[in-house]
Order: sequence, then structure tokens, then C-alpha cells
Amino acid sequence: MSSDGHLEVKHWPLSAGTVGHMETSRRSVLKAGLASTAAVAGLTPALTTPATAAATPVRQNPFTLGIASGDPWPDGFVLWTRLAVDPVAPDGLGGMPSRAYAVQWQVATDARFQHVVRAGVAVARPEHAHAIHVTVQGLQPGREYYYRFRAEGHVSHTGRTLTSPARGTTPRELSMSFVSCSQFEHGWFTAYRRLAEDHPDLVLHLGDYQYEYTKGTYVAPGGNVRDHDGPETTDLASYRQRHAQYKTDLDLQAAHAVAPWLVVWDDHELDNNWADETPERPEDGFLARRAAAFQAYYENMPLRASSKPRGIDLQLFRRVKWGELATFHMLDTRQYRDDQGCGDGYKDCPAAVDPKRSITGERQEKWLIDGFRRSEARWDIIGQQVFFAQRDNNSGPVKVTSMDSWDGYAASRDRITRGWVDARVRNPVVLTGDVHAHWASDLKLDYDDPTSRTVGSELVCSSITSGGDGADSPTGSHPWFAWNPHLRFQNNLRGYVNTTITPESLVADFRTVRAVRTKDAEVFTRAQFTVEDRKPGLNLTADNPPAAATRVLSAATDDTVAWETSRP
Repeated sequence: MSSDGHLEVKHWPLSAGTVGHMETSRRSVLKAGLASTAAVAGLTPALTTPATAAATPVRQNPFTLGIASGDPWPDGFVLWTRLAVDPVAPDGLGGMPSRAYAVQWQVATDARFQHVVRAGVAVARPEHAHAIHVTVQGLQPGREYYYRFRAEGHVSHTGRTLTSPARGTTPRELSMSFVSCSQFEHGWFTAYRRLAEDHPDLVLHLGDYQYEYTKGTYVAPGGNVRDHDGPETTDLASYRQRHAQYKTDLDLQAAHAVAPWLVVWDDHELDNNWADETPERPEDGFLARRAAAFQAYYENMPLRASSKPRGIDLQLFRRVKWGELATFHMLDTRQYRDDQGCGDGYKDCPAAVDPKRSITGERQEKWLIDGFRRSEARWDIIGQQVFFAQRDNNSGPVKVTSMDSWDGYAASRDRITRGWVDARVRNPVVLTGDVHAHWASDLKLDYDDPTSRTVGSELVCSSITSGGDGADSPTGSHPWFAWNPHLRFQNNLRGYVNTTITPESLVADFRTVRAVRTKDAEVFTRAQFTVEDRKPGLNLTADNPPAAATRVLSAATDDTVAWETSRP
């Protein structure tokens, strides 16, 4: 076992009757409240290590931050949790004593844990804020699994996760949701809860998982409904505290527990509009701040050990395959970019078309284009942060675009677009967050020629809360459409996007909630678009179609059931 809680996985034999229970069933695992997990009496005594055996046990529930899984592969995934009894303690250590704790984990094929197929022990250590990452291997591909943790006599709630399909196979369908921009102060995380109720098989978070500001600095229209604890995040303690505060939200916990996540950051996980080693404003000690933010991000996300930070660097761009149906190219458009041109903002800026400038950096750009050339997937899906299509906000002859988006790095965008065209990628789709509104766009090689052929599609999700309630636009139109005809849809309510991916099509439902400043708003589908196989571009399937029957999650079985008897 390594010093940071990673471990060699013990490969337990399959229980009798397990195989028949391993087909994906979409059964519920979430409790209606996910409010807390009671201490468990009468179970196997807590495992101890020499460092923990003589210490006073933790009597409060340490699973206040929930659980998560991520980065699925055909034989496994990453499981995550972090122990905290006082999540927003100012020192960022969650109120945990400064010692190591043994944490048991189990993976089963059923929510009652009668068929446990993997189990083991990880060590949660104070130097990593008592976070653990368990890399589970040796599972069956394309299957649904359930997992949970136990520490100090307490059992976490149950999570559902999946392995990706075997290489060379093409599943009939993938239900994938993507989200971004959850500002804790601006509203309630109802959209996360509604996403969990939609029961996807995979969730992509495209950045701005948390925000760095201190209380009252970033105020939504109408005022903030709750406050950040602590100062602006600038050091390891404050970043840990902020991540923990977000993770106490039960709606966010529900979304983490329903499916594996693929995460990438944008800017607010560190500092607004940062670019490589350059902060938004001149700041002494920015590189130390960057290293602290990266450390806290890794500690709080279900990432593989390949993403462990090394000083000011963290390897985040990566590729995950869903059989031959889809390949997800997850990008990092912050860590390697050139600084924004002309001082940032919407500008007519010569730097925007400088061929030497890049938003991805040379190494990541080459990795992405090589991936296009090697791809055998039906759908190549690029998960990234900022607006990809051209978005000119000026109706006159001067082009005025955002220097923080791909418009500020037009040559970089052109090289990547030509990369998938030259590689004859079958179905390229770009997924985007950042802008706090739903958008949909056709992608072009030449945006200044409206007659040029469409070579891909972009789907942009709104924020979970950032910007407050927003406003509805039932027609999906926007004034900029008149001189940006490739832009197809816009809506300024908060929400997320559900996609259903099959060999024949990708269907995107733009899901919206009426308000985030009041709790428990209902969700509805404002518009639905379809991308057909080998036909790049968006087809409006329905404008505000009848909402599909929501897959309601029934109450899970007691999380503590049969821990003793289900151990292999």
C-alpha cells in the first residue's frame, strides 16, 4: 500500500450465483434523503493498523462528504471517499484527528451486497485530508456494480457505478449527462438531484465544480441564498475547506452516487480566468496557490493515480472509451494555454488569430489529433470547458469575440477541427460548459462563410446554479443568431444536458429548472436535438417536448445490511 491511501486490490473470487446478477438493471441505489448514515452496531470490529490501534475511535459519522466513483474502464473504476466529522473546519482537515484510519470498501453486483465480488482496505491519512482513492480492477466489462465504505463502525450510503463495455463491442445505448458551473452561494443544487433522478450511466463534469470567492464577493441577481465559509481560497487549507463545503450538499452527493463521473476543471477550481502560470490579476505566490488548488482537487475527485499532482502540474487530459460506441477525449484548456489576448474580455484582438497561440498546448493538441487518427469509435466526444464555435457579439463588420474561449485561439481551434476532418472522424461532438446558459451550435471550418459545410456539433450545458435563476427563452433564439447562423439554440435557465447515444444517433435533451433560488424546483426539457450518424450538424427534434417519464429512484436497501455475512 502506498503512503497516500492507494492500495493493491485483493481479487476476491466470485460468489456463487454472481454472474446472473451482473447485467445492468438501472435499479435505484439512492435514499430519498441521503441525509446521514447511522452508526452500525454488531458488525465486524473496525480494522486497525499499528498507527490507529491505540487511538480513541471516531464516534460521529465520518462519511459526511458522500462517496463517488469515476474513470471507468472495462475491468474497473476508481472509488472515492473522504472522512470528515466537521467538514468546514478552517484548517481544511474536516475535524479528523491527525492519524490514519482504516477504511473498508466493498463492490457487489446487487444493492443488498449479497454478492460481493471485490473488497479490501484503504488507509485514509491526515496528509491527504483523509481522502482515499481505490482503483478497483478485475471486474466484468459493461456491468452495473454497487459499492460502499465502512470506517470506525460507520457505513457510508451505497453508490451505483459501471464498468465500460469491452473493447471491440458496441453497446446498444449509453445514457450520458454533462454539467458545469455550480456556485454554492447562487442557488440550491436541485439540478444535481434531478440529474440523479434521471439515472444516467455516466456523468461528465466540465468544470467550475467549486468557486474560489469569499462570502459576498460574487453575488447573483436577487442576492445569494447561502454563503461560502472561510476566506477566498488561496492555500491548501482553504481549498480543502471549500471542496468539503460543496460536498456536504446532499443533492451533489446524490449525483455522485448514481453513476461514475469523468471530471475536468475550468478556472474557478483555482482562480477566475487563469492561464497556465498567469493569474487573473498580478499575484505574489500564484504558483504555490496553483499547487495547493491542484492538490485539493485531486484529493476530492474520483481520479486515477495517473492524475496525482506533481508540484504545480497535474495530468488531467485523458481518454476513456465506451466500447466502440464512443470515445471521450477529456481536455484541459487551462493548464497549458497562452494567456488571453488583449487583456481578456470581448475584443477585436489581433492575438486571437495568431497561429503560434494555443489553448491546449502543443503536447495536448498532438495527443488529441493522434487520438482522432486512431479512433474506431462511432462517436468521438470532446469534453472540454469553453465555447468552441465562433460567437461574434457585433453585428457590424468588426468581429468581437471572447478572448477566454476558443475564439481567442482561432488557429488552435482550426488545427483541431481540421484534425478531425482530415482523420475522417465519423461523428465529432464537442461538449462545453462555462457560459451559464444552454447553447447548441453547428461547427464549421469557416465560420465567416455561412454556406461552408458543417463538420461537427457543439452542445453547451447551462450552469447548475451560477448566475442565479436566469431567464427562460422558450423559442431558443438569441439576437446574435442573425449574424452567427451556425448558432442554433440558447436558453438562460439553469440545468444540465442528458444525452442518449446509440450507433444511429446522439439525442440531447436540454434539461432546465425554473429557479435555483428556491429549493426543489421541477425539471423539464426545453428542447431536444438529434445528431444522426454520419450527418454532422444538429436537427431540432422538438421544442419543449413533453418531458420523458422521469425514472424515479426508489429507496435503497439499508446500507448496513449484511456487511458481516457478505464479506468474501
